[in-house]
Amino acid sequence: MSHGIGIWLGTVLDHLLGDPIRHHPVAWFGTWAMHLERHTYRDDVVSGAKHTVLALAPVALLGIGAEIATRRHPLAHTIVTGAAVWACLGSRSLSREGVAMADELDAADITAARDRLTHLCSRDPSELNAPELARGATESLAENTSDAVVCSLFWTAVAGIPGVLVHRGVNTLDAMIGYRNERYERFGKFAARLDDVMAWIPARLAGAISCAVAPMVGGDPIAAWHTMTRDANNHPSPNGGWTEAAWAGALGTHLGGSSMYHGVTEYRPLLGDPGTPEPTTVTIRHAARMVTAVSLASTAAAGLAAGSIRLLRRTAKHHPGSR
Repeated sequence: MSHGIGIWLGTVLDHLLGDPIRHHPVAWFGTWAMHLERHTYRDDVVSGAKHTVLALAPVALLGIGAEIATRRHPLAHTIVTGAAVWACLGSRSLSREGVAMADELDAADITAARDRLTHLCSRDPSELNAPELARGATESLAENTSDAVVCSLFWTAVAGIPGVLVHRGVNTLDAMIGYRNERYERFGKFAARLDDVMAWIPARLAGAISCAVAPMVGGDPIAAWHTMTRDANNHPSPNGGWTEAAWAGALGTHLGGSSMYHGVTEYRPLLGDPGTPEPTTVTIRHAARMVTAVSLASTAAAGLAAGSIRLLRRTAKHHPGSR
């Protein structure tokens, strides 16, 4: 029970407190990875793999140590699991960023909205107009909900404290070095592929959960499911299209198009029906509500899965089978 309750505790803390304003553990990890990169960087895949393993090693050891130290103490295990989930979850912050973006666009403050987009993703906002900023915000809210909410809860349910910490570390490394540019095309390849592997199942679950909660924003679950299954593979990422396509269907809009990342322009095919309107500030506000709805539904599923996994393991341990 401590595992499942810890998942709920972490989600409640995230919704009540949001991310720590100062001394965020993810920021600590980013600082450590940047320092390590000064010593490990070489323009090849093997060096990137070594960097990824070395960066994640202390995180994995911390998670394993915490799991072992608290597993026989239910209250301590619940608290530490909750703290780990809280540190890795980003639901409230994502929702707040979405609302803030909508407020700035409604106020016609394009400069502030362009700066706000950098809080959500790494695309270059300097030349984006209001509809493009609205699209970028909606796409980023969808993708980050998969990465920073559903994936985190999935790995907590499957692998406990080490699982959620290692996944968050992998996802952070992908955000730091997983780019197809001159510096990171080879060095960041291993981290990017590892992130893809760890997100493969959770991304599809995130898409399905998004379809299920579509009525929370006035959407049609069947239409969202149809859009997701039809368009998800149009996305260049093996995982990103599942939530973005589901959200396009749920929100009654279309996503995709050209975006610039670190000086490189990427064109993404259409997700959603061509005849639907472009994203607006109303779309962003509904997307912010989707973040919360998906977070709560995913927490319920993860808590149930964690309890079921522990029960199966305990049953297998006490009843190993007949000889």
